[in-house]
Amino acid sequence: MLLEYFIFGVISFLMTGAQCKEAEVFAEAGSQAVLPCKGNPSSRAVPLIVWSKDKKGTIWRKEKTGLRYWGSSWSSKGTQRIQCPHFQFERGDFSLQINNVGKEDGGVYFCRVEQGGHVTQNVVTLRIIAVSVSSSGPVWGNNVLISCNVTPKPQGASVEWMLNNSPFVPQAGIISERADALSVVSEKATVRLTGKWTCIVGYKGDEGRASAALTVKGIINPSKDSAKVYAAVGSTVTLPCVFSPGLSPSNPVWEKLKPSYLFKPSPDRLPASFSPTLPNSQDPLDKSASLKEVGFEDEGKYRCSGTIEGQRLSRTMQLVVAKIESSIPSKKTDSMTLTCQLTDSSEVTDYEWVHMVYDLNGTQSVGSTQKGKTLSISQDSEENQGEWTCVFYGKGGILGNVTHHIHLMSGLSGQKSSGGSHNTAAIVGLSFLLLVLLLILAQMYKNYQRRRRAFQYPALETIVHTISNEREERERSRVKK
Repeated sequence: MLLEYFIFGVISFLMTGAQCKEAEVFAEAGSQAVLPCKGNPSSRAVPLIVWSKDKKGTIWRKEKTGLRYWGSSWSSKGTQRIQCPHFQFERGDFSLQINNVGKEDGGVYFCRVEQGGHVTQNVVTLRIIAVSVSSSGPVWGNNVLISCNVTPKPQGASVEWMLNNSPFVPQAGIISERADALSVVSEKATVRLTGKWTCIVGYKGDEGRASAALTVKGIINPSKDSAKVYAAVGSTVTLPCVFSPGLSPSNPVWEKLKPSYLFKPSPDRLPASFSPTLPNSQDPLDKSASLKEVGFEDEGKYRCSGTIEGQRLSRTMQLVVAKIESSIPSKKTDSMTLTCQLTDSSEVTDYEWVHMVYDLNGTQSVGSTQKGKTLSISQDSEENQGEWTCVFYGKGGILGNVTHHIHLMSGLSGQKSSGGSHNTAAIVGLSFLLLVLLLILAQMYKNYQRRRRAFQYPALETIVHTISNEREERERSRVKK
């Protein structure tokens, strides 16, 4: 068949001055490929169009009478995968569309157009690009291969790998060419490999690309080591440790790492408020821990680990603790300085102070805001009472916040200065009344004790009473005489 087309093409070229054009077309597996074929747009004659493939014969044909023929092997479930849109014929465009292309569709195609005694021969090489992954969900630490396959394979083509739309540079792995693949990336599975892999192939001035997604299974939250978790002193914080769906982690362990070590990190004592599990957690993949009341000394690195398929997976994170330090105001000034302190401020790009005030009904509202790590306010001003919150920001937005409560005496200071003498007099008066009351109680107690001692000798009391009565009787008698 090829020999026939070749002989026919040579004869047509010699007799009618036929033209021959070549083109390269790249298409991603599963997509639609468009094979170009240009005729004579100025001719008004009805064309004869024949599309064929190397070693496959005719795949699509249109006679001058309008009859069309399809190759029997180009239909899928009763639907033709190829078509040549007729509305483009007036422009001399006889391109062929192939839907849902696969590896077997790669190869050399021929388009022959006879129109008004003029013959045009188009030769198109269709190359199918596919990116495959040895395991679509490899476990962290296992070997993984990402391959770029092109059918038919071009000789001398350039290959560039992109990961999440950025050029990929191997760190520990390699990029090589194999007999069954144009390019292969070999790496250890880490979260760094997660995302969209794109292979870009350049050949003879044309370019094609294909993509595939890769998800590494392991600890997905935090997604990388040394991730920072921010918390305020006295607050409750969650240290995340969540495994990928489909895994069954066993023997989960939490450790706090000592701040300094030479070769291998050694565990330190966990905080007293540390809880290795979250309350009411029913998710077997969630091995997160919590600190019920964070202290400034609880900062540092923590590590969670679990066993997956006989392999120990771990993730480290850093707890950054924030607090507000207030300066002791001097006697010469009524200003107070608040400073936002973090155990690690390397990722902080900005600080903002937000004043929260409350009305008599307890409704909260936002007052003034100020920028900067430190804040100077007047301690005697009623406008400054309430809560001051330090919000710290990073490149991606808010990292965290910490709040300081100011219980100012400014509301009472005016009353104290205007009614100081009145308060002093009231205190002196109350002290005097208390002293008088104590004296009365003492006298009553003395009289009680005197009567008690007298009642202890009833006979003596009778004698004294008798003598007293006789003395009174004698005095009466003397007065009568």
